[in-house]
Amino acid sequence: MRQDQTQLANGLRLIGEYNPESLSLAAGFFCRTGSRDETLAESGVSHFLEHMMFKGTERLSYDEINKTFDEIGARYNAFTSEENTVYYGQVLPEYQGRLVGLLAEMMRPALRETDFDMEKKVIIEEIAMYADRPMWIAHDLCRSLHYGTHPLSQLVLGTTQSITDLRQAQMLDYFQRRYAADNLTFVLSGKYDWDAAVAQIEAACGGWTPSQAGRDVAGPVAGAGVKTTRIDRFQQTNMILMAPGLAARDERRYAASVLAAVIGSGQASRLHWALVAPGLADRAQLGHDEEDGSGTFAGVLVCQPEASQRALDVYRGVLDEVQREGIRADELQRATRRFASGVVLQAESPLGRLVNVGFNWVYREQQLSMDDWLAQLRAVTVEDCNALLAERPFDQLAVAAVGPIDELH
Repeated sequence: MRQDQTQLANGLRLIGEYNPESLSLAAGFFCRTGSRDETLAESGVSHFLEHMMFKGTERLSYDEINKTFDEIGARYNAFTSEENTVYYGQVLPEYQGRLVGLLAEMMRPALRETDFDMEKKVIIEEIAMYADRPMWIAHDLCRSLHYGTHPLSQLVLGTTQSITDLRQAQMLDYFQRRYAADNLTFVLSGKYDWDAAVAQIEAACGGWTPSQAGRDVAGPVAGAGVKTTRIDRFQQTNMILMAPGLAARDERRYAASVLAAVIGSGQASRLHWALVAPGLADRAQLGHDEEDGSGTFAGVLVCQPEASQRALDVYRGVLDEVQREGIRADELQRATRRFASGVVLQAESPLGRLVNVGFNWVYREQQLSMDDWLAQLRAVTVEDCNALLAERPFDQLAVAAVGPIDELH
């Protein structure tokens, strides 16, 4: 393994993790922008813009972009979150040049008004589709309850009204601010040619201008309580639960991830034995999400409507018990092994590793090998986890429940 890094004069970073044993490579642009970086008048523009990036450039049409991806046998896609937008592809090493060139070309789209108007209809249809998914509804409601007026509460898709009102000029302005050279990171993983990639990115992207795009990373004041939304067409109750977690730069984040795994990841977790094994719920999970300036313990609970209040009470009881009594050494060992296995297995693919390498840099400006990451994870102790529990994060629990149910409490 080898780690590579350089920076262009305009601020664009290039990061790589070379694996000579890999049979492929992955490449991607990581743009540090998402729904938290939008104004209310721009709500949903980050995700809308992600769609528009595939619609063509001044040189390539939509069809030519997709044809090129197909010709080189690429696995490719993009995604938008509250904090990042990522465009990526995976190919055999001999197609590195064409993949890198295509991704760089796409980062400067035409953003034609005709494409904007057509894609707006697609986005509105997508919003309507997700509005019929109970878990998605619960997720958005819980983020609003947990984050309040903080930018992290803003919806990735926006709303039907915000997308309807959005104008092409607003998207162009947002693109110029947020897709500047110094807000982008180009990432490689797998078996790549570093010198060739640097030369190609320098030629294609060296003329892009920086903008010093900022972000307010002040953490939210976490909200708590229960929000129940009755929708009779759904068959089950879907709940999302959130509590304050640790930020992406907090070194205790490893302990938070292991703690969440002890409580709610896998069939040996406390939530599984308390809720799923006895048949009280179909799903009962807990994870930990790291964000810029804050973090979240995020949980899922799915059950039959008649069991909703009891299941929620049991879920909260598990959290109360672990805060009161702490975790055991055997639980820590199982959770650490399970968590490590999941990350390592994902990282065996250059595409899986690309995301880890990219986000390590975007959030922490850090290059961390898999061995180093495993060492830090395995260094977590029972005392580390119990120290987090002593802060009683689950006392500030926000719950959003959606289904054919009456008010929960």
